[in-house]
Amino acid sequence: MYAVIRTGGKQYKVTEGQRVDVEKVSGDEVSFVPLMLVDGDTVLAGPAAAGASVAARVVGEGRGKKIRGFTYKNKTNQSKRWGHRQSFSTIEITGISKGS
Repeated sequence: MYAVIRTGGKQYKVTEGQRVDVEKVSGDEVSFVPLMLVDGDTVLAGPAAAGASVAARVVGEGRGKKIRGFTYKNKTNQSKRWGHRQSFSTIEITGISKGS
């Protein structure tokens, strides 16, 4: 059985026991409403999957690779350097339930 969840503007295909790096989430235990749930030949999507849920726990947090940028405007002596490191949380999927 697997589910497709949405968090942080991205979608992830997850199975029970899998660890996934997602955008930073708060709390120790989190739960997601799946966009799609597949169990063998049974596929629940859209409003049919409204009763289902995916439970996860936050295992750790970290920061991604540094991205460096540089902007420059010709003939005006304007330039700017910038950097960014995105924060993420590592979650472990503890359970996928179909609901009723």
